[in-house]
Amino acid sequence: MTRRPKIVISSRDLERLEKLLDSMPANAFSGMAELEAELVRAEVVEPEEIPADVVTMNSTVRFSIDGSGDKLSKTLVYPKNLDDSGQMISVMAPVGSALLGMREGGRIEWPRLGGGTMRIEVHEVVDQPERAGELHR
Repeated sequence: MTRRPKIVISSRDLERLEKLLDSMPANAFSGMAELEAELVRAEVVEPEEIPADVVTMNSTVRFSIDGSGDKLSKTLVYPKNLDDSGQMISVMAPVGSALLGMREGGRIEWPRLGGGTMRIEVHEVVDQPERAGELHR
């Protein structure tokens, strides 16, 4: 696997994700170890310091997988906020974990369920709570 790009997450997102992960049994979902590793390597900043082009929790992001021309648009959410609309993706899903902390234009190789890797590219952070001044959501 190639070297992963730098990621940035807010201290608020880190705190909430660590609390969520600590409440789960080991290997509660496929990709749990990868998400934990991302949290460890991330640059952590205060919510008001998050760059406007970074994917944070509750951000809506346009991205593609494996270089396809298909651009998906999803909102990155905590599992409890996931609904059946098809417009959201859980941070516990492999693609959701890969998106967290990425910047527009960033690419990352990430483990695929069932083996192998996928390449995810962030095209646009359409909406980001921090950019909108929602620092305590």
